[in-house]
Amino acid sequence: MLLTKKSSSPSGLTAHRAGSPRFVQSLTRGLSHALPTMDRRSFLRRSGLGVGVGLAATQLSLVKKASAAAPGEAVGNSKIEVKRTICSHCSVGCAVDAVVENGVWVRQEAVFDSPINLGAHCAKGAALREHGHGEYRLRYPMKLVNGKYERISWDTALNEITERMLALRKESGPDSLYVIGSSKHNNEQAYLLRKWMSFWGSNNCDHQARICHSTTVAGVANTWGYGAMTNSYNDMQNSKCALYIGSNAAEAHPVSMLHMLHAKETGCKMIVVDPRFTRTAAKADEYIRIRSGSDIPFLFGMLFHIFKNGWEDTKYINDRVYGMDKIKEEVLAKWTPDKVEEACGVPEAQVFKAAQMMAMNRPSTVVWCMGQTQHTTGNAIVRASCILQLALGNVGKSGGGTNIFRGHDNVQGATDVGPNPDSLPGYYGLAEGSWKHFAKVWGVDFDWIKAKYASPSMMGKPGITVSRWIDGVLEKNEFIDQDSNLRGVFYWGHAPNSQTRGLEMKRAMDKLDLLVVVDPYPSATAAMAAMPGKAEDQNPNRAVYLLPAATQFETSGSCTASNRSLQWREKVIEPLWESRSDHMIMQQFADRLGFGKELSKNFKMQQVKGMDEPVPEDILREINKSCWTIGYTGQSPERLKAHMRSMHLFDVKTLKSKGGKDKQSGYDTTGDYFGLPWPCWGTPEMKHPGSPNLYDTSKHVMDGGGNFRANFGVEREGKTLLAEDGSHSLGADITTGYPEFDHVLVKKLGWWDELTDAEKTAAEGKNWKTDSSGGIIRVVMKNHGCYPFGNAKARAVVWNFPDAIPQHREPLYGIRPDLVAKYPTHDDKKAFWRLPTLYKTLQDKNIADKVHEKFPLIMTSGRLVEYEGGGEETRSNPWLAELQQEMFIEINPKVAAEKGIRNGERAWVSTPTGARLNVQALVTERVGPDTVFMPFHFSGRWQGADMLAYYPAGAAPVVRGEAINTGTTYGYDSVTMMQETKTTVCNVERA
Repeated sequence: MLLTKKSSSPSGLTAHRAGSPRFVQSLTRGLSHALPTMDRRSFLRRSGLGVGVGLAATQLSLVKKASAAAPGEAVGNSKIEVKRTICSHCSVGCAVDAVVENGVWVRQEAVFDSPINLGAHCAKGAALREHGHGEYRLRYPMKLVNGKYERISWDTALNEITERMLALRKESGPDSLYVIGSSKHNNEQAYLLRKWMSFWGSNNCDHQARICHSTTVAGVANTWGYGAMTNSYNDMQNSKCALYIGSNAAEAHPVSMLHMLHAKETGCKMIVVDPRFTRTAAKADEYIRIRSGSDIPFLFGMLFHIFKNGWEDTKYINDRVYGMDKIKEEVLAKWTPDKVEEACGVPEAQVFKAAQMMAMNRPSTVVWCMGQTQHTTGNAIVRASCILQLALGNVGKSGGGTNIFRGHDNVQGATDVGPNPDSLPGYYGLAEGSWKHFAKVWGVDFDWIKAKYASPSMMGKPGITVSRWIDGVLEKNEFIDQDSNLRGVFYWGHAPNSQTRGLEMKRAMDKLDLLVVVDPYPSATAAMAAMPGKAEDQNPNRAVYLLPAATQFETSGSCTASNRSLQWREKVIEPLWESRSDHMIMQQFADRLGFGKELSKNFKMQQVKGMDEPVPEDILREINKSCWTIGYTGQSPERLKAHMRSMHLFDVKTLKSKGGKDKQSGYDTTGDYFGLPWPCWGTPEMKHPGSPNLYDTSKHVMDGGGNFRANFGVEREGKTLLAEDGSHSLGADITTGYPEFDHVLVKKLGWWDELTDAEKTAAEGKNWKTDSSGGIIRVVMKNHGCYPFGNAKARAVVWNFPDAIPQHREPLYGIRPDLVAKYPTHDDKKAFWRLPTLYKTLQDKNIADKVHEKFPLIMTSGRLVEYEGGGEETRSNPWLAELQQEMFIEINPKVAAEKGIRNGERAWVSTPTGARLNVQALVTERVGPDTVFMPFHFSGRWQGADMLAYYPAGAAPVVRGEAINTGTTYGYDSVTMMQETKTTVCNVERA
């Protein structure tokens, strides 16, 4: 925490303190509704351990631990129900029991039986109830009129927006609209939004994953098959050494640290590599400070010592890895200790120690987050981490793997099945075969979908990424690979302040014809849109609408934690005020746009507030029937609900059920892994248990085992890409490498007659990914112990990427021009994700302009424990707002002394974009003399000015501050368009 509590608190805080009427009512209610069974808190209270009225009230406000399946319990004239839900903040997946009294969410308790959070909460999770009943939410639809937001009806909003959408389509085609989806959507909503966009006729959709882990997805998937965390938080308890590089888990994923601390109790070593000494680093056995963006030199520096000392796992590499010989050759020649120290600033002895700790304490694991991903070389950095683990033989091992912590509660699920611009749900590409597969699942004609697109070629062309939508508006039309510039944008559960180049984003917003914000909170988008901009950017015909979406506590559905486990949220309360669920809003737009019947053809409708809403369970069942590629097919709503009611049956290390039936449904969980982590293969009836650790050959495929995916061919440069003899999952009938399965291979092996007649009909002419019966998967896995996607080697060399072997490249904006000549960036790209992208031209210009002299400090960003994402939700929560009331900048004492800045004073931060941010100085040695740090959760102030007047009345966040991304610079990953946020430059002056 930066500050202690102020004596004069922000508006809205005092009402929640002891002595307020609400506090007294809560206390009285807690006493009158005390339940007879004594829980842990009651024991502590009666033992006299509770001190002070505040603590006593906290204890009294919690009821006995209750089963989520328990029916409503009447106490006096009240009805108390316990609803089990999942925290809507980070990706750990903490379970919460919400206590609902007469339809009002009054209390909550962390679920002690959850194998994921073990009864723990972080600050955000502990304040969850306030998110559902937030006072600062958007309560009804609004429209910007003469610079002020005015209330309008839902019918008016939907009709006017639809009319404008259709007008844009007629004038400029379907690609003139851009829809930014959300990683806060549950799986069903994320999936439905991608379907919605497909029926609109454009691939111009994206969501938060683009700017947090798209480089992970691309880099990891192209190394060994799937772009996801290989192991689990729980499995880290089996690690002997953990390397955190680009992850501040103690603040970004606080409850995940429980598992690491348990591991440390049994001897696990912990290394933290970060430009900043974080709360995570405080727990490390070895803290290593590197220059931001120099991860590849450090990781390859470790590999230098591993290869030099013969610490690599030669058998594992021979059997299961392609191209490691080329990696070894490059590392030994190029990344000698002197070159490593020059590039990343870490002396040889420390690099050696880190390599030795990882090699001598196996299985060892690597953890990373956005510290690795948000760079122009993000894809290469994550592949370097993968290569390190392959060299040590750690992948596919319990306690090993790469534990890649995702950010939002459903960023993994939204990535898996949601609105990606380059794929359909389940990572099916945009090829015609994929479209035909989904047309069949959706029950519509393929040609009907094709006719919605501007042309057949646009149907197969990846859309613009969320990181670059502003260029879709501002770029000259002749340089954009689509008919029209973007003219309309939906911000559907996304924070603009989490994106870079804020000044240009403001200009782009002003130029639009249509801007629609769909969110429980109006987000910074609303204030940015209402704030006056430059006269030359104003579009006099622009229309701006705000639509109040329900929170995830006002609907039900599944969400996927970072470890790939799915959990089902019960609806806690009915949608408050005039809010509507996201999937209801999608349906209501679809009805007006002319494809409502097609969108919900396979779904029943339920009545919510007297209106039709697609049933989430039916949407999940459609996902189960379509997403064979990643095994989103075995997690039926019934199985997931049984897991939620039976959490106590699952082991906290392995996640495996210890055996037992769900009392309500009678479902036997024996053998299942908690949340059926994908891939959970085949139909639900096949009862695959889920895959706790990917690529683990020590288990049978029907017990969650597996191997690397054969997704890249069978041979390369005369060398096999298939696994060597003996490298197969336990009990497999094929004991060597093999390609992915299709109807031809199944027939050649003589397994075809093991399909039923109905399965044969569905599987004829298909492969395992498009066989709608799941028959190929069933026969291959259940009868023969093989994996449907084949058995191949992981790729240390990814020949289809710009850098087949990861290369260190200096950032576009840096303070080391001496290194640019040695490690230059990429050449410029044309029509990349529909837009031109600058690399070398911009880097060369920055050197010529001596930008490093004007802006001599590396500016990096990260998370705080108190807030989440863009921060609009959490900064609108009075309990959390009390904890962190100021946007700040961490400055090293040496720099602060040179600038005349004292701790607690105001400072101006200037960047090459022309932005100037007014923030509070925190003078600390957490950062080195070359680096400053700012959190990215703030918005609501703009270059020194408060934006309060531009928010809808009553819907502004309690805490407002400068957004670091108002000042961040241009720069994008060469594969995914991931934005560069971790390594740019600035100057700091005393205000």
